[in-house]
Amino acid sequence: MDGPSLPAALGAVIRRDLLLAMRRKSDVLTTLFFFIIVVSLFPLGVGPEMAMLRQIAPGVLWVAALLATMLSLNRLFAADHADGTLEQMALSAVPLGVLVTGKVIAHWLLSGLPLALLAPVLGLQFDLAAGSLAVLVVSLLIGTPVLSLIGAVGAALTLGVRGGGVLVSLLVLPLYVPVLIFGAGAVEADLTGLGATAHLSLLAAFLALAAFFGPWATTVALRIALE
Repeated sequence: MDGPSLPAALGAVIRRDLLLAMRRKSDVLTTLFFFIIVVSLFPLGVGPEMAMLRQIAPGVLWVAALLATMLSLNRLFAADHADGTLEQMALSAVPLGVLVTGKVIAHWLLSGLPLALLAPVLGLQFDLAAGSLAVLVVSLLIGTPVLSLIGAVGAALTLGVRGGGVLVSLLVLPLYVPVLIFGAGAVEADLTGLGATAHLSLLAAFLALAAFFGPWATTVALRIALE
């Protein structure tokens, strides 16, 4: 009997992780509330000076999105590893890389996508123009999948390690820096009138590289962790 097709297996993993997340809504809401609170504290601390708020907005929004994404990385494989599901995935007829890709996509749908959609609402606190808000959303839609792909590698490397949540942050944070620079730089370039095309193109290049190498590196790390 033929095994399941790769697209069907990919879709099944995504649906499974989304359904499990809906049963643990607190995990998803924690990431969103963290993002909202961190971003909203800056206008209160800096004050009502609009020029200053516009200047710091790109960095604040992107750093908050990065930290919120990191907050959920430890849960990417931990539950499946604890109940033995991950071992069953590794032994299934479907390549583990396909299943890993599905879990990363589900992670982005639960963390990166909501942050990107929520960002323009929070950006209004910083008096950002509509064009800059649009660039912010596009940069997050391109950049947050890179964060999930890189974070999956770190989560796999620290799987089953005591204090893995802190360790995964230390591992992935240096790799997140280029994404942060060009993501925030895209919004800043639009604010200064220079245009955000170059920064967004570099982000797209990072996404292409991460999409190609990320699942493979994560698969290798998971197989090592499961041995």
